[in-house]
Amino acid sequence: MISSWAVGACFVASYSFAKDIFALLTLPLVKVMPDQSSMIFTGLAEGFFTYLKVSFLTGILLASPVIFYQLWAFISPGLYSNEKKYMFPFTFFSVIFFVGGALFGYFVVFPFAFEFFMSFNNDQIMALPSLKEYLAFSTKLLLAFGMAFELPIFIFFLAKLGIVTVEGLARNRKYFLVGAFIAAAILTPPDVVTQILMAIPLMLLYELGIIAARLTAKK
Repeated sequence: MISSWAVGACFVASYSFAKDIFALLTLPLVKVMPDQSSMIFTGLAEGFFTYLKVSFLTGILLASPVIFYQLWAFISPGLYSNEKKYMFPFTFFSVIFFVGGALFGYFVVFPFAFEFFMSFNNDQIMALPSLKEYLAFSTKLLLAFGMAFELPIFIFFLAKLGIVTVEGLARNRKYFLVGAFIAAAILTPPDVVTQILMAIPLMLLYELGIIAARLTAKK
């Protein structure tokens, strides 16, 4: 209940800045769009609902500390003391890696991907990106990169639980390489540039996960 009120309050507050937030979100695309071109909306209420969705997503993001606290208050009574000591570092690093992945998507992947997409714009073909389509596309991509960057955390806890070993991770590196490109093909748009920009960080994160697992094995 408290989480719902927090999201609602942050949603209302965010709506006042929805236009600015969406402008920031669309900045990587706007930079590579041709002169005198702009984004469009094809439905009468599309602009309004786009700003509502932006406000709602921002509200969830701003209210996330309250949501996490309420979740912790719910599950902590059922945890052992040795399990509780891992919760804060797990939550802290999960947030850091997720935000890092989203920022990587925004500052690195978006410029390359949008420049590639806009390269199909010519005298015969005109790009007319809509507000609704862009919001869905960009949030999906940011979420995909945020989740992908959780890989070292996931590997660390698998190693901590004894489910995986450093030797096994190193031995299966080549299979993960194939899996990384398959995952990139599923999670990102169907263009080679974006898929490579996700697959390469996944491999680096996998190596970081192996290092974390090795540190776990030494304890």
